[in-house]
Amino acid sequence: MLAIRMQRTGRKGSAQFRVVVQDSRKTPTSGNIVALVGSYDPHAKVTTLNKEKISFYLKNGAQPSDRVIRILQQEKVELPGWIKMPTKKTAKIKNMDKLRKNRPVEEVAPEPEKETAPEEIAEVKESEEVQAEASTDEPVKEETPAAETEAPVEEAIAEPEISAEKEEVLEEKTEEE
Repeated sequence: MLAIRMQRTGRKGSAQFRVVVQDSRKTPTSGNIVALVGSYDPHAKVTTLNKEKISFYLKNGAQPSDRVIRILQQEKVELPGWIKMPTKKTAKIKNMDKLRKNRPVEEVAPEPEKETAPEEIAEVKESEEVQAEASTDEPVKEETPAAETEAPVEEAIAEPEISAEKEEVLEEKTEEE
């Protein structure tokens, strides 16, 4: 019995198919084909078929595969009445209630509070009181010691003091010159 089926060609990730007529007992990759009747490129959706040869083999009893039947219908090739159209497969979803879109919206529960000792509560209250005092509407002014603010700028730039012995040596050198 003859079968019209697709034979995969092309490299990895870039499949192309030949539409071949071959003995149904052989595998499509065996290379033993009766006739090459077309090709199909799934990436470009391009189909080339020899409609005369296909109709000849169909009249003589060749069985097309489901995929070939769909391609022949797209290309509007006349199919004999004994060919059964492939049924469209619909997937049945199991456990519909487990899908996220079907789950009820859950509110985020607050984290359970841990038990606090009375000492920790007192510390928290003290820190809250300090923060409340600091959060008044008036801007906080930094306090600086009076000695730093009153110091003249000249003293900060003043030269370092020279010891008495070094002053004498310097005076002697200037006198010699």
